[in-house]
Amino acid sequence: MTTHIQRSALLPYPAQALFDMVNDVASYPQFLPWCSATEVIASSETQMQASMTVAKAGISQRFLTRNELQPGKRIEMKLEEGPFSHLHGIWEFKALGEKACKISLDLTFDYAGPLVRATLGPLFNQAANTLVDAFCDRAKQLYG
Repeated sequence: MTTHIQRSALLPYPAQALFDMVNDVASYPQFLPWCSATEVIASSETQMQASMTVAKAGISQRFLTRNELQPGKRIEMKLEEGPFSHLHGIWEFKALGEKACKISLDLTFDYAGPLVRATLGPLFNQAANTLVDAFCDRAKQLYG
């Protein structure tokens, strides 16, 4: 059963600043309560391979994505390995003038089986549904 989540927000910050914030995978454990660890394995201006560990209440799962980057505009995440049969996400950053941006997340995923769905499902569903809000809060912390 595939889950599809779409969220967006209008923020009073430049698109490039918001892109840089979302692309700063190493900082995720500082402000995403369910993210216990991240690791950037490879990175260039147009690609990143990174892992994230999500954890809560004794449940912990790691997954690896390859991200295609269009600086200031878009981040496309594709699953390489992890507890999903499918994970695909797109962050888009649409500039609204020089000092405002519409940030959007379009995320689809499915778990690799009923046991994973039962254990990881509630945590990951909550995390995915609150992700844009968490990044909005982070932007306020970083940019005022």
